[in-house]
Amino acid sequence: MIEPGRYESAVDKAIREAAERGAFDNLPGAGKPLPGISGPDDELWWVRRYVEREGLSRDVLLPPSIQLRKELDRFPETLRTLRSEEQVRDTVRELNLRIVDHLRAPEGPRVQVRRIDADDAVRRWREERPAAAAAPQGPAPSAAPAPRPSWWRRRLRRHDRG
Repeated sequence: MIEPGRYESAVDKAIREAAERGAFDNLPGAGKPLPGISGPDDELWWVRRYVEREGLSRDVLLPPSIQLRKELDRFPETLRTLRSEEQVRDTVRELNLRIVDHLRAPEGPRVQVRRIDADDAVRRWREERPAAAAAPQGPAPSAAPAPRPSWWRRRLRRHDRG
């Protein structure tokens, strides 16, 4: 019961009435400590929990410069998963663009990063590929038809003839 002369908000009243009805009895976890309450004081506890709950890597919490350095360290493993030279070159090109952006406007702690040589990456990718993947399978493809000249060249030819 509320003391006379004391104000009770609508929320407090609803909670008090629900407790009097027994709505909070036999709830799961009743009598147990709240999870994570005994841990160290951490302002970003909710971010860490979100990352864990969503199954993300904790690397997303690192500064961009450290993320880039870790990606460079993992780059040889990344190369092994790629299936074609074009994919290797595209991956190197994309990573090099991010490296250049970082070098122009660094964020976070200073770490040493360098661009990757695409030809060197392709050479390493070829060396590490299994021999079975390098051997062509099935009959050799027939010669592809010659590419059609561009519309501009076709127009010039017509103009020269006429």
